[in-house]
Amino acid sequence: MKIVVIDGQGGRIGKTIIEQIRKKLPNVEIIGVGANSIASSSMLKAGATACATGENAVVYNCGDADVICGVLGIAFANSMYGEISPEMARAVSQSKAEKYLIPIRVKGLHVLGIPERPVLQYVLEMVEEIEKIDHGAPRP
Repeated sequence: MKIVVIDGQGGRIGKTIIEQIRKKLPNVEIIGVGANSIASSSMLKAGATACATGENAVVYNCGDADVICGVLGIAFANSMYGEISPEMARAVSQSKAEKYLIPIRVKGLHVLGIPERPVLQYVLEMVEEIEKIDHGAPRP
């Protein structure tokens, strides 16, 4: 299974996602893709199998990903203060991969019906769902 974790800014959320996936699924392939080099470096240190940076890395790795993880903003053009280009958002949204996105509040985007929780809680829930895929459990 190829899991692509996409993050930007300082890569803190991507780092947390990778650390938690590694704890539960130590043998999966995790590709960290940073919108910038700081995020990529942070995800590599967290245990990603490999890391890459930038628009082409997002487009290329989303093409054959089984799972894509990140914050909700990775599916919206120009989010994360412009780090997510329209092409990056298109690659995420058009990928056939299962997508697990954390609803982080961003200016102008309101996700209704989702209670605000600490990021770690969302990450742990994300990893539980990925474990179901890895172990062949039926998806809802």
